[in-house]
Amino acid sequence: MTSIDVDSPSVSAGGGASANAKQRVADVPGLKSYGLLYGSSPVMLDLYEQIERVAGTDATALIIGESGTGKELIARTIHDQSGRKNAPFVAVNCGAIPDELIEAELFGHEKGSFTGAVQGRIGYFEHANGGTLFLDEVTEMAPVRQVKLLRALETGTFYRVGGNQLISGDVRVIAATNRDPAVAVKENGLREDLMYRLAVFPLRAPPLRERENDRELLAQHFLAQLNHQEGANKSFSKRSIETLRTWSWPGNVRELKNAVYRAFILAEKTVELPHPHLASRVKKPVTQGDAMSVWIGTPLADAQKQIILGTLKYCGGDKRRAAKALGVSLKTLYNRLSAYGGEDGPEEEIEP
Repeated sequence: MTSIDVDSPSVSAGGGASANAKQRVADVPGLKSYGLLYGSSPVMLDLYEQIERVAGTDATALIIGESGTGKELIARTIHDQSGRKNAPFVAVNCGAIPDELIEAELFGHEKGSFTGAVQGRIGYFEHANGGTLFLDEVTEMAPVRQVKLLRALETGTFYRVGGNQLISGDVRVIAATNRDPAVAVKENGLREDLMYRLAVFPLRAPPLRERENDRELLAQHFLAQLNHQEGANKSFSKRSIETLRTWSWPGNVRELKNAVYRAFILAEKTVELPHPHLASRVKKPVTQGDAMSVWIGTPLADAQKQIILGTLKYCGGDKRRAAKALGVSLKTLYNRLSAYGGEDGPEEEIEP
């Protein structure tokens, strides 16, 4: 299934998505917010300033950051703060689209242009006309397919697959990747000319380990949300606060939010991080060289999750390499990550 998220103007306009997010903001002393983003650390304050500067322009932006850092939320915040806020925001996960279909998905196709094209349809560029197109994991697109994207970015025009009519569009493109763009170019995963075209204004989504006190503030924020939703009055134990401060949270905000949610469900009044059922998530797996081990008694599903995420981290976030190392298809890997609340999941639920 192709990953697409199209906000109608009524949802994303004039603080639509932002307003909904504001309703979810907990009264946590010291926690600052900007648009859909949350955090008070110096790296986040610097990010807010950069977003404010680029939002008022039509410059193409490239967001670089690890999985779980909220790259889509950054893109949505740029959109919501821009003059395009009343137009659609379209989010597409490039890595989740089969290589042979990516052009048709982006630019549309005419009836009969390929097997299965029983009728014509418009692509994401036309869906996003007047608004913003967010291309997540753009480095997963095959280099041969990147040529047409580069031309569309440079000229603002494109052809549908199987069509001969030149179509013009008014679309702002924001792209994202969890890979170092320079490394992606070196490994032939990203065309150098496309990298320069996308990275007119590069932005870095900081990992949670660099965000100082944000870990505790965000955890308190997520807990307050859950208390409000469930009519509860739970609080973190002292040991949990220590865990929040000392654990590196390699899965970033996504891992933190999921951990708080799970611990909240298991708690009566005091939320424990780590909880015994979270031992495999809170204790860092034992590693030796290129090997890793899991705790005896770890549920099979949790062990499989650790191996998949550990392999992905070892491969530097390169999903193609990780899928090959694991002996599964790229699609299977994406399905697993999606099930974990990962790459193909709705990142608007992550509040960095």
